[in-house]
Amino acid sequence: MTTAHHAPGETRPGGRTARTRKAVLAAVFQELEDGGFAGLTMEKVAQRAGIHVATLYRRWRSVEGLVCELLTELSSDVPLPDTGSLPGDLHALSRSIAAFYGEARMSCLIEAVVSAAARDPQTAAVLRAVFGERLTLAGRMVRRAVDRGELPADTDPEDVMSALGAPFCYRILIARRPVDRDLADSAATAVWAAARAGAYTRRSGGGPANDTPPGGS
Repeated sequence: MTTAHHAPGETRPGGRTARTRKAVLAAVFQELEDGGFAGLTMEKVAQRAGIHVATLYRRWRSVEGLVCELLTELSSDVPLPDTGSLPGDLHALSRSIAAFYGEARMSCLIEAVVSAAARDPQTAAVLRAVFGERLTLAGRMVRRAVDRGELPADTDPEDVMSALGAPFCYRILIARRPVDRDLADSAATAVWAAARAGAYTRRSGGGPANDTPPGGS
């Protein structure tokens, strides 16, 4: 994924500025791995990156700005597959997500951004933008599946992709356990079955697909 969402005040020119940015993001990633978000400071990042701390404050303003920039950068590391079928696409994407978050520092990064978003409106806006754009792009898989006749025509692509990502969020943020291939495969299988059954079709007025209550006839 290529995204245009930058940290506050950040641009992406080339030359020395690009090298500085690369060094800073590498330093943020390493600091998160070593000490987590609670131990992340502008001073530690500056020291590890070999730049003056004033540069960090001028371009990123805060540690929240730094972790948002890092998340934006790394979100492109999960490729969007095109296997020719939605089950294949869901399994391929889900396994890529599992591999992505299989690194301890990647789980630490998403924890840090979610924690920061709860306190900082700018971080929350970046978080929504990054994942919103990712959902939109991944929704292409669902639209292809609709075109192939694999899913109902009114299937909501973003609902499908949100459902695929939900187990990973729960595992990382709530259960606080490692993600693995078993989780990836079960998530993909469940979402495929639900999508085929019409669980993610758009409802006019937000109501159920029909008026029959659960267990009714």
